[in-house]
Amino acid sequence: MPRKKLVIFPFNGNGTEALDCINFDEFEFIGFVDDDAHKESKQYDIYNREILHQYRELHVLAVPGSPISFRQRKEIISSLGIERSRYINAIHPRACIGRNVHVGSNCLIMAGVVITSNAQIRDHVCILPNTVIHHDVVVEEYTLIGSNVVVAGGTNIGKSCYIGSGTNIINGISIGDESLVGLGSNVLKGVGSGAKMAGNPARDLNAHTKIEML
Repeated sequence: MPRKKLVIFPFNGNGTEALDCINFDEFEFIGFVDDDAHKESKQYDIYNREILHQYRELHVLAVPGSPISFRQRKEIISSLGIERSRYINAIHPRACIGRNVHVGSNCLIMAGVVITSNAQIRDHVCILPNTVIHHDVVVEEYTLIGSNVVVAGGTNIGKSCYIGSGTNIINGISIGDESLVGLGSNVLKGVGSGAKMAGNPARDLNAHTKIEML
């Protein structure tokens, strides 16, 4: 059976690391798609978006986003204008996916990730190496989770969040949409949408700024 042709968008750190998670028995990697015409690579071909519409048989893994641009992930991915059926999941063979776990579409799950019973990983989520997602956790769409993060059971992480590497999140809380959690934070209570959490215990730096301005 012929392999499916695959491109990764964009040419960034997540994209190059995603290559370790691709099953090359199933997919033939064609190259990267990127909006920056000045990006170059000696290893890989880089195309503009036109290739997505010229060759509709191409499958896509879209992994944009950083601590700066994470809130725009939905807009950026939606702007590709391709059908949901063309997106793939890239799950490293050394990731451990537990019983009754649901993984959506266009998800990247890197090496050493553990996702346990009944967790729900929605569409367009990236989870970096060695993160542990415990039972009954829900990670909503477009969220990025760094490496070595521990999310305790029953927690809900909202849409378009960024959870920095080394973070620990206590069980049974909710983190609101579009929240940023800084590197190495310990989140011990729920937070609302748009929070900027950092520290041990983590506090909302946005709220602290508002108090100082009063």
